[in-house]
Amino acid sequence: MIVPWGETRLVQGNEAVALGAIAAGIDFFAGYPITPSTEIAEILARYMPLLDKKWIQMEDEIASISALIGARLAGSRSMTATSGPGFSLMQEGLGYACMTEVPLVLVNVMRAGPSTGLPTQTAQGDVMQSRWGTHGDHPAIVLAPANVMECFRLTIRAFNLSEMFRTPVILLPDEVIGHMRERVRFPLRDEVHIEKMPVPDVPVEWYEHYHDSATNVSPMASFGSGYRFHVTGLTHDRQGFPTRKENEVNAKMDRLKHKITRRLDELEDVMMHDLDESSVVIFAYGSVYRSALAAQAILKKRRKKVGVFRPVTLWPFPDKTVKENLDSKDVIVVPELNQGQMIHEVERMTKDSVRVVPLHRVDGYEITPEEIVNAVMEVI
Repeated sequence: MIVPWGETRLVQGNEAVALGAIAAGIDFFAGYPITPSTEIAEILARYMPLLDKKWIQMEDEIASISALIGARLAGSRSMTATSGPGFSLMQEGLGYACMTEVPLVLVNVMRAGPSTGLPTQTAQGDVMQSRWGTHGDHPAIVLAPANVMECFRLTIRAFNLSEMFRTPVILLPDEVIGHMRERVRFPLRDEVHIEKMPVPDVPVEWYEHYHDSATNVSPMASFGSGYRFHVTGLTHDRQGFPTRKENEVNAKMDRLKHKITRRLDELEDVMMHDLDESSVVIFAYGSVYRSALAAQAILKKRRKKVGVFRPVTLWPFPDKTVKENLDSKDVIVVPELNQGQMIHEVERMTKDSVRVVPLHRVDGYEITPEEIVNAVMEVI
């Protein structure tokens, strides 16, 4: 038994991602080794052949995501894992998967950059790239774990969401989360729900690869299943063939947008602590959320009431929930392992009277609870 269902283990974050992928039913992995994500590929290379699943090391990250797209079009649930420079190389392929509506999971264990940067140290510099890295208008679903258990749980959720929305999903742990080890109690197998892509049930001659539906997500046939369909990165019609007709182009782009924006309730995932009684809030995600909770505990001992707000799903950004819960606060402190990325979304959703205070660190080391406490004490 590869996934230790119902057991308690000491597990590394990257290992939990790999086990989550196995639990989710991964059929195909293609990737290229890169710090700090390499353990994911190594662990899957060990276990996937035992499950009669396909694992391949590609010549680079461009080839890796291209292989994923082909594998998923042939019916295999697919995932890759990378970090900064590799994530940059995957952007064109990611855009192709968005346009062709191919579900896949891309894990980016963030490290400091740009370029080679600090390969073995942590950062949260890819937050905006995960949303806007590939050109053009496109949907994005991005999840950010903050502990090892969530690496397991959110990997499964990433696979499920990719199938439900027929789109790529990005898992965005930072290096601290990928390499830390924690005690994890794995759920029982029957406690985990695995979503499967609906398959067409119409005659072959009626099949449309991008059929209109109430959810803007149509059943997806696989190559070799008897259904014929065309796949192209060009803007295409419902059969998948290139088009420049205004109504068909608009319909295609609206599909990509609305299948996300009209189901936000299914995607939003936030955690809120003591917001009601606090005029000062710490907004944090990923490993920094852990420091935020520790800082809140320190401040509580000093009789300072401070709330904590954490987006688990980074994209789509929880606009409505942020506005409802943070727009009336006096101060929001936003600690990030970058020079300021998610802070702009917080500023966008709060009125001018709310003071939004940045706390940045880009030297590859974690933001400490004491740094957050000091930032809060300066504004109370």
